[in-house]
Amino acid sequence: MKLGYNEIMIVSMYFNEIKDFINLEMGVKRFRGNMERFHFNPIPLNHYSRKFFTNIETFHIYNRGDEIFKDGKIFKKVIWYQVYYSTYLQEKEQGNIYKNIEYTEEDRKKYGNTIPSEVKSLGKECFKYCKELTSITIPASVSKIGNKCFYYCTSLKSINIPSSINELGYECFDRHWSLTSINIENLQFISKERIFINEPLLFSIKIPKTLQIINGKNIEKKDINEFIIPSSITKLGDDCFSECTSLKSITIPSSINEIPNRCFKGCSSLKSIIILTSITSFGYGCFYECGCEEELKMNDAIPECCFDKRFFRRNKKTR
Repeated sequence: MKLGYNEIMIVSMYFNEIKDFINLEMGVKRFRGNMERFHFNPIPLNHYSRKFFTNIETFHIYNRGDEIFKDGKIFKKVIWYQVYYSTYLQEKEQGNIYKNIEYTEEDRKKYGNTIPSEVKSLGKECFKYCKELTSITIPASVSKIGNKCFYYCTSLKSINIPSSINELGYECFDRHWSLTSINIENLQFISKERIFINEPLLFSIKIPKTLQIINGKNIEKKDINEFIIPSSITKLGDDCFSECTSLKSITIPSSINEIPNRCFKGCSSLKSIIILTSITSFGYGCFYECGCEEELKMNDAIPECCFDKRFFRRNKKTR
């Protein structure tokens, strides 16, 4: 296959540094002038690299500290770093495009409980103590729910979690005494203590005691003592199996290379865990007070931080 001008532009959009663009044009004669064809900057620019992209009309700002240029034909900006929804409203009249808008607790108090379609993430404690909230639908634009986002929403009875969600903060549904119905499009597994969701990242939330319906169907909470992690899973989230006291056996597949912080903390019944050589990183407290803690301590490949209760107690207050 012979690459043409259009194809090489698509490929070069994924370059990370200006030297990659320069090497392309110096190394392949027929691709000289590739940078001049761009009408936006595919990488952050400084005064040196700016001169190579002479025909930019839309300026992309990838990081908050990026240099911003107003010269030439530039008439619009695309902002990729995170901004609050209130900031977006104040600045959108300038014609800029915002790719990462967070709805904060202050935004919610000012603009209401309906999550705007432009929002990409819900901030820490966004709906905390929102006791009048009885139901909520999270738009498909949202990919992240922050820590304690719906903490103490005691009247919340139902919630829809779209498949776009790839990160749930800790205690995001804690103290939900009225929650009886929840929709999770990427539901993987339900146990007595946990709901596990979202490939290829496996994370979990504690099942509220009042929860009765998932995806419109009555649920039967089962006391599962063995969990099989699918080979499609590439990453485990912090606290993923934390306090799963009924878990007795688990195998970490070769697709996973890291056991995160507090992952198996407090799994007091865990007696069998198979850890393959693919694991290259262990998080703090990941085996603290698990049932096979003493056996794992004899494995020289597992660092002491995995059993460090001091780390857990110190961070329990600051999480």
